[in-house]
Amino acid sequence: MSARTEPSADGLTETFTLPAGAEAAGQRVDRFLAAGIGTLSRSRVKALIEGGHVTRDGQPMTDPSEAVRPGSTYAVAPPAALPATPQAQDIPISILFEDRHLIVLDKPAGLVVHPAPGNQDGTLVNALLAHAGEELSGIGGEKRPGIVHRLDKDTSGVMVVAKTERAHQALSATFSSREALERSYLALVWAVPSPPAGEVDAPIGRHPTDRKRMAVVARNGKDALTRFSTERAWGTACALLRCRLATGRTHQIRVHLSHINHPIVGDPVYLKRVPAAARSLPVYARDALLSFPRQALHAESLGFPHPVTGESLRFSAPIPQDFKELLRLLDGNEG
Repeated sequence: MSARTEPSADGLTETFTLPAGAEAAGQRVDRFLAAGIGTLSRSRVKALIEGGHVTRDGQPMTDPSEAVRPGSTYAVAPPAALPATPQAQDIPISILFEDRHLIVLDKPAGLVVHPAPGNQDGTLVNALLAHAGEELSGIGGEKRPGIVHRLDKDTSGVMVVAKTERAHQALSATFSSREALERSYLALVWAVPSPPAGEVDAPIGRHPTDRKRMAVVARNGKDALTRFSTERAWGTACALLRCRLATGRTHQIRVHLSHINHPIVGDPVYLKRVPAAARSLPVYARDALLSFPRQALHAESLGFPHPVTGESLRFSAPIPQDFKELLRLLDGNEG
């Protein structure tokens, strides 16, 4: 049974009302309410119960694990969303698509996605708070954008961000299941893979001695699968690979390509020495690639079903200028 909704007394939020039938007997009340409402996660409902925002037959509840009582009527009244802790900042962002549920953008290299120690502001979240403003309906009780996936600071390309709790839940489920998700990246790597296409199926976990790095590990790793194909090659020196993710682990493409001895050009973490393949380039080209200040990795396209309408969506972003200049330099070297 689905919940009935009506405006709350403040006019800013909705109250969800749900009568409990005999079939709900014995269920945890937080699970029952989350399933009936459909747009709030169980953890969110649990927090609302503990915060005194849920009633049973008009009486406040405080225990999310309480069993549902058939014949009772439950009401969930989320409070108005609080201002987000990160502050809005007027940072230019390139929007590829936007509606009332989500934003798709082309993230530039150098932009951190979320505030964290060392990057408390100047992030994508700060930019989105300024851009979307009051359109954010509240995720987890705060007016903030819903980050469902991330790109590393120095990786450019397509990202999707939720504007509502409902969209956040649906997009998170899509990214978790990966069944209807398509992600394609372009990576400029050292040396040329042989064969030119293949896959890396190797678990990823924390590096055993350097906690800031990820690594292919024999124990306690998470399954990770990256498929790649060679788009272009420049002699034996380097190649432009298209990588498709079947999983979404931290630093997955960077770790996997380094693992098969094709580290990404400019990677400050997983490229630790001058590759032997660099010797086949003339000095000017070799110096340009070796001094490239970030990983040459770009999230070129992203496809997913719309979290509300179910419409199939696909977006792409052009290679950024600094990456493009490397390719032009390599093309000039061939001439």
